[in-house]
Amino acid sequence: MANKLSTDRLKEIAEEAKKLSFGTDCGDRIVSTIYSKAEEITSKYAKKQMDKKLREMDQKIDNILTSKWLSIPIMLLLLGVVFWITLVGANYPSTLLADVLFWVEGKLTVLIFGLEAPSWVHGILVKGMYRCLAWVVSVMLPPMAIFFPLFTLMEDLGYLPRVAFNLDYFFKKAGAHGKQALTMCMGFGCNAAGVIACRIIQSPRERLVAMLTNNFVPCNGRFPTLITLASIFFGGLVVSEAGGIKAAFMVVLLVVLGIGITLMVSWILSKTLLKGIPSSFILELPPYRKPLVGQILIRSLIDRTLFVLSRAVVIAAPAGAIIWILANTMIGKQSIIVVLSRWLDPLANSIGLDGVILLAFILGLPANEIVLPIMIMTYLSAATMIELDSLEALQKLLIMEGWTWGTALCTMLFSLLHFPCGTTLLTIRKETKSIKWLVLAVIITTATAVTVCFVMNQLIHLLGLL
Repeated sequence: MANKLSTDRLKEIAEEAKKLSFGTDCGDRIVSTIYSKAEEITSKYAKKQMDKKLREMDQKIDNILTSKWLSIPIMLLLLGVVFWITLVGANYPSTLLADVLFWVEGKLTVLIFGLEAPSWVHGILVKGMYRCLAWVVSVMLPPMAIFFPLFTLMEDLGYLPRVAFNLDYFFKKAGAHGKQALTMCMGFGCNAAGVIACRIIQSPRERLVAMLTNNFVPCNGRFPTLITLASIFFGGLVVSEAGGIKAAFMVVLLVVLGIGITLMVSWILSKTLLKGIPSSFILELPPYRKPLVGQILIRSLIDRTLFVLSRAVVIAAPAGAIIWILANTMIGKQSIIVVLSRWLDPLANSIGLDGVILLAFILGLPANEIVLPIMIMTYLSAATMIELDSLEALQKLLIMEGWTWGTALCTMLFSLLHFPCGTTLLTIRKETKSIKWLVLAVIITTATAVTVCFVMNQLIHLLGLL
């Protein structure tokens, strides 16, 4: 009986839809009719209805969170709060974890020398592999353990679909599909996952636009680099509330810039290589839900934090060994890594970086998580060997290597905009079934990163800000 009734109702809906005029609001009117009939069916035949007060409460909240004037400021404020909690909360556990891990490094050194192993074995295993692993774990784990549960909480509450709704208008103006807002939100977790999520976009043209620009929002692997550099150079190591707010503001500013560049590049692509008219779509906002703390912890800590950390550790170990070998294999009087970094210096200096930083991004192609550890390992191997047991030690090392706040800013911008990681590139290749779009993704993102960093570096020097 229920199936027959539903079929009859659907026929009624179809008949009413046929009577609608096909003007510009035709799609909205059809959807409105469908939802009206759905509500009628639910109210008559559903055994359990949503409490009227809850529905009214949802509507009142949506009137604020999706309003024309308040939606974007609220979104930025919430994002800022999340980053501030992450920055302030991660500082102490990161230092504590580093103390423990570098204490273990001392014990490993005693053990290896006690076994009378050659010094190169100690170098590869301890100064290379273990030190890189210790840095990855101590710097990445605390921020991720705080950021991901907070991000998952917003997702579980039902707020992320509201973010997509708020950004839909901007993506339409950019000539892209409104669903690109959803795929962009997925990119905050993992750009490869964001590329896969582009399947929800039916138009091949708009799907390609979304894939080629998904990398402009920072993923899990880039947040630790952004947060660490923001803490050191813009937050005063987050030793005060004001420092934490400044660092959080800087990260939010970078995220907003990434979204802005996503829209700009999407618009350029929709007017040049991928011309076309943007499609419309209907986004159903789910009801607000009571968050399930247990599920949030499992999804954020196990599915996200440990997954990202394990991937970084697997790649960081051999990367640490390779960096140590490059730094200790000599060509004449210089190590290979010094030769490579100095060869890259002219290009790197023009965009506000140095050869070591640019080399770290190139060697970090397999995963964004290891870019900062590669920088540190290169500096440590090529210069003074010190133990980085705190952010203060890292700050001293970077300043000793000639870093300024301008260097940090350009490094953060390059990290935000540079070419996708290996996993994302392989995903683009698999989804598009073409090497052409993979190459184009590298060219678009790299050209954007170089251009933005070059302009920023020139502005800093022209205005005499350093």
